[in-house]
Amino acid sequence: MVPPPRRAGPVISASPALPAGRPPAEQAMSARRDGGPGALLLDLDGTLVDSAPDLAGALNQLRAEFGLAPLALDAVKAMVGDGAAKLVERGLPPGSAPAELDRLVARYVALYHERQTAMTRPYPGVVETLRSLSGEGWRLAVCTNKPEAPSREILAAFGLDGLFAAVGGGDSFAERKPAAGHLLATLARMAAPPDAAVMVGDSPNDVLSARRAGLPVIVVGYGYSRVPPAELGADAVIERFAELPAALEALSIGGPG
Repeated sequence: MVPPPRRAGPVISASPALPAGRPPAEQAMSARRDGGPGALLLDLDGTLVDSAPDLAGALNQLRAEFGLAPLALDAVKAMVGDGAAKLVERGLPPGSAPAELDRLVARYVALYHERQTAMTRPYPGVVETLRSLSGEGWRLAVCTNKPEAPSREILAAFGLDGLFAAVGGGDSFAERKPAAGHLLATLARMAAPPDAAVMVGDSPNDVLSARRAGLPVIVVGYGYSRVPPAELGADAVIERFAELPAALEALSIGGPG
């Protein structure tokens, strides 16, 4: 469910216990200070859109075909973030052979495709904020472990597709999050240099991939992470998507205080 806004002003907090050896956010953001806005890589599920109701609906349809009881929405949220195969693996009893798992994943994808925008909606402030950032010169890309085709279809359904220079899905490249290569390949697809890029997401995979790619990372506090957002080790945590421009500005002058 989408949480209500907690306050009118931006909430930008430095996260504790950042991983050792990370590049300082102020150094990684120097290109933005010197040359204007750079590239934003944005996770999809749990960051831009609340897709959990449709993900859970498709998974529970699959479970029903096996005579299994439906899972609660919160239980499915905790399974999201590593792609369709992991979601199916987590959502069904263990023990399927690889060939059987492939068949089940294909069935799940078909069920999900039938309903992928039935209840999915952008989080509050996403559409307006993305349009504003694009107007300011930020180049936008989606970097998600969801397959590329449904990711593009969801963006198009909400009129967001024209805002993005690239979409890097979980099946777009040889690697996916938490590998650095997923982010770097998405940046290459949009012809954007890594030294002027920022990752925005909601999960450990988003933070790990950003750190490995040497990018600053901002996490949202309302997503599907199994780890509390403040413990993910991001450069900033925002409670509402509309706070993203302020978080970017804080990073550009040396990071949140």
